Amino acid sequence: MTDTIRVLLVDDHGLFRSGIKALLKRNDEFEVIGEAADGLEGAKRAKQLQPDVVLLDLHMPGVGGHDALALILEDAPGSHVLMLTVSEDSDDLLTALRAGATGYLLKNIEAESLTDAIRMASRGEPVVSPLMMSKLLATRPAAASPAPAPAADGGALDKLTPRERDILACIARGHSNKQIARELDVAESTVKIHVQSVLRKLELNSRVQAAVFAVEHGMAAS
Repeated sequence: MTDTIRVLLVDDHGLFRSGIKALLKRNDEFEVIGEAADGLEGAKRAKQLQPDVVLLDLHMPGVGGHDALALILEDAPGSHVLMLTVSEDSDDLLTALRAGATGYLLKNIEAESLTDAIRMASRGEPVVSPLMMSKLLATRPAAASPAPAPAADGGALDKLTPRERDILACIARGHSNKQIARELDVAESTVKIHVQSVLRKLELNSRVQAAVFAVEHGMAAS
């Protein structure tokens, strides 16, 4: 039996929190260990409880999601934060991912997709709403003059092999290792090795940073 995924809910709408809590209670795989109605309280609860996954709203009174994200990652570095919001602004998405969010989901997400996303986030796998990824790709074309992702620049791409470039493009489209393995017809263990090599060569700390880097350098087009 796998360990329970411990979840903290941070959202200023009590009815929405209750709905998410009821959804997760249906599955013994999840445990809602706390709730908060604003970003500051959410950060305090995260520091106290050290959850596996935080579902964090973006726009809240007082301390909003972006500021709360920074506080949570500082005080609960082992937690993975999923932004769960109504905002379809690609700049909000990029800001959150650059700051260290593991994922960005829209509140109209289907129940099964949400639980799948929480599972992925608990493993540190990035997950982004398909609509938001499409918007991001549409507004960040290869011809644009992108800002570099943290600790990497466009010249770093020269360090990557053709296969590693393929892997990076798949990461930017939000694919899991299993999906990448299937798409490129290689073993999943081989994908894991390539992912680590990509992160090392680009001097990035996570798949999320790698995804942002790839998108901003026009590598995520399908």
